[in-house]
Amino acid sequence: MSKLVKKTEAFVFDLLKKELPNTIVYHNHTHTLRVLKSTKEIIENSKIDVNDAEILQLSALLHDVGYTQKRDGHEEVSAQIARDFLTKEGADDKTIKAVEACILATKFDTKPTAQLEKILRDADSSHFGKKYFPEASEFLRKELELAGVANYTPREWLDENIKVLSKKHSFYTDYALQNWQKRKEKNLAKLIKEKKKLKTKRKTEEIKAKYKAQYKNESPERAIQSFYRTALRNHIKLSDIADTKANILLSVNAIIISVVLANLISKLDTNPYLTLPTVIFTLFSVISMIMSIIATRPNVTSGQFTKEDVINKEVNLTFFGNFHKMELKEFEWAIQEMLKDKNYVYNSLTKDLYFLGKVLERKYRLLRITYTVFMIGIIVSLIAFGVAVKNNPGVDLQDVLDSTSQIQSNLPNSYNNAFVVKS
Repeated sequence: MSKLVKKTEAFVFDLLKKELPNTIVYHNHTHTLRVLKSTKEIIENSKIDVNDAEILQLSALLHDVGYTQKRDGHEEVSAQIARDFLTKEGADDKTIKAVEACILATKFDTKPTAQLEKILRDADSSHFGKKYFPEASEFLRKELELAGVANYTPREWLDENIKVLSKKHSFYTDYALQNWQKRKEKNLAKLIKEKKKLKTKRKTEEIKAKYKAQYKNESPERAIQSFYRTALRNHIKLSDIADTKANILLSVNAIIISVVLANLISKLDTNPYLTLPTVIFTLFSVISMIMSIIATRPNVTSGQFTKEDVINKEVNLTFFGNFHKMELKEFEWAIQEMLKDKNYVYNSLTKDLYFLGKVLERKYRLLRITYTVFMIGIIVSLIAFGVAVKNNPGVDLQDVLDSTSQIQSNLPNSYNNAFVVKS
């Protein structure tokens, strides 16, 4: 490297460091050094004399110093700065003119003609044929954005790069064509592949958006179905709970009555004062049993319908009580007719939900009364037993307690836990 080239390198470094705007993140000192390195690479692999080699290195160092003043027309500014600096350093006019010509040849919309111009032009765009092309390309996009020149989206920048590499750019020197063209084609292929991926992804997103919109349009329908499904399931669960409660009460009273009849009746002859409390206790238990049976007793309807009922939408085919006596063919026909009309289906589900609610109201109302009667019966019976024992001082209290304990011991453990007789 000549002394002039070394001085120029120091000059360019200081100039860019002090005066280059912060928005210039691509055409900076790093880019300048890369162009210089690519220039030397071509020089070392071409038949270039010492003078031309010096001109190329000077041109590579000075070709973008015009960015310190402006972006548009920076080549002319760079050429002028180069002339002033080289003149000051005592360079001959031939060298200065050659450097100016090389710098002006870096305009992207021009076609270089002289050999030195072609070399510098290839060196300036060598990143197209380098592995660091994606990095350099992204810095250039950011620079254009910061400078307010253009704000490309990643997809738009991808299209722009493909356009430049495939149509707008060409290498001019034999060395660049032999050594950088292959990498350039690989970079272009990667860009095209990435574009295809983005295109596929976009189509996938469009399909998803389409189905999402379709789902959104169908969401009221799905919400209606979910409503009926949830409401009917809840009603059925509540009906099961009511039946379980009635079954517990029925079983408990049945066991109580059987135990009372087996243990207390035999002692009434010797303990006549227990007759009234026993009758009261048994009566309330019987009433509780009867009401429990009434609460859970099924009510089956006629189980028949006519074609006119189906046509007029007057029969609810979701309830078995309306079709259990019909033939299979007639029932299948009725179902097919119902499924043809969405409103008929919803009306049937609404009726089913309504009448299930009516049945539940009746069950829970009767169960509430039954549990109240059972509770009152227990209280009244205990009071009656207490009064009977009090009015008969000679009664053996231990005998009564033994009878009560015997009744409790005959109850299953599950019911003992729920109903504990205390004295």
